[in-house]
Amino acid sequence: MAAGGAEREGNTALPGSVLFACNLNSIRSAMAEEILKNLHGNRIFVDSVGVRPADAPDPFTAEVLREQGLVPPASGPKGFDDLEETSFDLIVALTPEARDMAEALTRSSATEVEFWAIDDPLASPTGGNRERRLAAYRELCNQLRRLIEARFPRAEKAAI
Repeated sequence: MAAGGAEREGNTALPGSVLFACNLNSIRSAMAEEILKNLHGNRIFVDSVGVRPADAPDPFTAEVLREQGLVPPASGPKGFDDLEETSFDLIVALTPEARDMAEALTRSSATEVEFWAIDDPLASPTGGNRERRLAAYRELCNQLRRLIEARFPRAEKAAI
């Protein structure tokens, strides 16, 4: 489903399209994109961008997504200018910079913008230790999953 429209899932109206935005599009927004795609399949069109996209995908993001049974984005980091689809029902900004960019881009549209304050795992004091870094990425992935499952719930099947 391309951008536009909303589908009812239980008692909650799901947006037809969601864009996750952060600073680099290599960690937070990339994870969020894959988690929502996994949760709802093609019922919601999902994409992600960064304000200043990274030059390459983050290897820790890919590793943690694979651990969760998810596929890392094949396209690599991209920015707002790289979007093929530009009309979204909802933009979820994961950093203050992404929120500012989203609000500036949607001033004349009906696109809703939400801000989820999500810490950058690279800003955590990991000491360069691989296991500590992976633990920070895993916690981020779990935090995003909780937020996404709460905001975009799946309909529960009625008990028979």
